[in-house]
Amino acid sequence: MSKNNIPIILTAFGTTARAFSTYDRMDRIFRQRFPDHPLHWAYSSRMVRHAMNNKKKLKDPVETARSLAQKGYEWVVIQSLHLICGHEFDRLVTQRDQAPIRSSMGLPLLTSQKDYAAVANALAPLFPRQTDQALILVGHGTDHPAWTAYPALESILRQHHGDRVFLGVVEGYPGMDHTLDRIKAAGFNRVCLIPFMLVAGVHFREDLTCEPDSWQKTFEREGIEVSVVNQGIGHMEDVTSIFCDHISDALDVIPF
Repeated sequence: MSKNNIPIILTAFGTTARAFSTYDRMDRIFRQRFPDHPLHWAYSSRMVRHAMNNKKKLKDPVETARSLAQKGYEWVVIQSLHLICGHEFDRLVTQRDQAPIRSSMGLPLLTSQKDYAAVANALAPLFPRQTDQALILVGHGTDHPAWTAYPALESILRQHHGDRVFLGVVEGYPGMDHTLDRIKAAGFNRVCLIPFMLVAGVHFREDLTCEPDSWQKTFEREGIEVSVVNQGIGHMEDVTSIFCDHISDALDVIPF
C-alpha cells in the first residue's frame, strides 16, 4: 500500500434540504485533485442521517472507516468539511478512534491564519461593488470556544474588503440584534445577507428570510432594504480548494 491509494472520507454535517447538488459539485473537484484516491462521503449529523434514512442511505464516518478496514486498508484520511473547529469536529476527532484503522485528520475550513486569508480571497465574488450596501455573512454560531472564529474572520474580511463587511450568527455571538445595532450605527440602509455555511438548508434559510423574526423581516421592520444570497459557500470552487489543501496536508503526515 502507498500514499497514492489511501482512501479519503469526506465528512460533512449534512442537510435534509435539496442541497446535495453542492456536495456533487465539490465531489467533482475532489476527484480531479485526488484521482488515485478512493473517495467516500460520510455525514456527522445523527439527526440528518435519521431524517434522510428513507430517501438516501447516509453513512457516518466511523461506519465508513470500519468498512475500509475490513477491505484491508491500513490508513485513511478523514477530511472534515466543517467550517470551524467546533463541537462537530471535536466529536469527529473522538469518534475516529472507534474504527480499527489508522487515520490522519484533515482540518476544518478555518484553522490557520493562512486559511482565513484564503477564505477572504475565495469569498470575494460574493461582495458586489456597491459601497452603500452592507454585506452580512450569517453563520450558524456555537457555544464552543471556537465561537471566536467568527469575529476573527470578520476582522480578516474587513482587511481585504473594507468596513462594510459584517459577520453575525444565528445562535450565540455576534447575534442578529447586535449585528442590527452595528449596521444602524454605521448608517447603512441597504444590506445583503450571505449564508456563511457550506450548504444553506431549509432551516437556515427560514432563519434568514421566512420566519417573522428572521433576519430579513427584522431588518426590514427597521426600514433597511434587504437582499439575500440563496446559496451556501460550498458551491464556490475556491472554497473547495482550501479543503483540498487540508487533505494534502493530512496525506503528507502519513508515514510512508
